Amino acid sequence: MKQLLELKEPLGIIDSSSALFSKIKRMRINYSQENAIFFYLDTKNKLIKSEVLFKGGLNSCNIDPRTLFRRALKLNSNSIIFAHNHPSGDLTPSDEDCRITGRISKAGEIIGICLLDSVTFNKKEYYSFWKEVED
Repeated sequence: MKQLLELKEPLGIIDSSSALFSKIKRMRINYSQENAIFFYLDTKNKLIKSEVLFKGGLNSCNIDPRTLFRRALKLNSNSIIFAHNHPSGDLTPSDEDCRITGRISKAGEIIGICLLDSVTFNKKEYYSFWKEVED
């Protein structure tokens, strides 16, 4: 079940993980369960839409890449960003977080939709896979 999230500001451009987290903080998110949020971007990294596409329980959320990319293609997205919260507040990516990030990235490469970042967040801070790779 997907739930569209309204931003309290114009959609704008997402050009960094900190800009992404700024948008996440303005969303209404149930932090007591894991939420997989996807951001769909155009060729200039302008946000087309953001939505909670999958919801889970206390420590997991099943993500179906097929459903994700069907949505991204329908929105004519050039790239996507994957973000999800950990209800525990611990930002450390799990083995499953790393695995699903890899699957999404590989699937996107095949169809020409780039995964720009994968972010784990809580109410106060975030962990960016790509920022970690760059540092």
